[in-house]
Order: sequence, then structure tokens, then C-alpha cells
Amino acid sequence: MSLPPQRRFPDRLRQVALFELGGLLFITPPFAWLSGVPVRESVGLLAVLALIAAVWNGVFNTLFDRLEGHFTGRTADRRPWLLRGLHAVLFEGILLLLTLPVIVLWTGMNWWPALLADIGLALAYTGYAFVFNLGYDRAFPIAPE
Repeated sequence: MSLPPQRRFPDRLRQVALFELGGLLFITPPFAWLSGVPVRESVGLLAVLALIAAVWNGVFNTLFDRLEGHFTGRTADRRPWLLRGLHAVLFEGILLLLTLPVIVLWTGMNWWPALLADIGLALAYTGYAFVFNLGYDRAFPIAPE
């Protein structure tokens, strides 16, 4: 079975850039307010976390799309709701493991408060990822080859 068409590299770059920019705009203000981390530090921290997430986003989405295409013959823009949910949870769960040490080092928080902050970010970004990727797939469907 051959793979269905995949997103091309420029499309993937646009997806990652729009996702991270939107995330910074929507997530930074509530993070600063809820965590007590000053806005200036929050912006710096979330920018670093966004860079980590951007790299992870490209790697994860490419792998996930290829696996989904291999096993189902379906393109990512035709992903069913349940699989979209799994996609978002897996992405954010693994990202949490990558970002927790950064939050501890950047803010000086102890591990438990940093974990709670990171879980809060993961939950916020999980919901955002679900909505963003659904919108992105509708706005930019995958072109047949």
C-alpha cells in the first residue's frame, strides 16, 4: 500500500509557525496571571518553550501523519475526531516531558509547582492544538499528488 499525499515541507513550516505564534498570543497572558511569573519572564519562557514545541511539532506531526497514512491510507486532513483527540494528547504529553526541566530552570520553581504549571500549559495547548489543527486542515487541505 502506498502512502497517501503528505504535507510538503513549506506547508508544514507554515503550520508550525502559525500554531506557535497563535499559542504565544493566546496562552502567555493567562499563564503569567495564573503562575505569578512576571509577564516579561513569561514571554521569554514561552518563546523558548515555543521553539522546543515547534521542533517537536514538525517531527511529531510528520511521523504521526506517515503512520496514519501507512495504516489507514487516509490523509491527515481527513482524520476522524477520536484520532484527532489522541493526536493532541500524545503530542502534548510528550512535550510536557521535554519542557518541564526548562520551566524549573527558567523560573526557579520547585518541581511540583513547575509540573502543575506545565500541566496547565499542556491542557491549554491540547485544546488549542485540537481547534488549530482542525481549522488548519480545513483552511489548507492536502493537495493530491
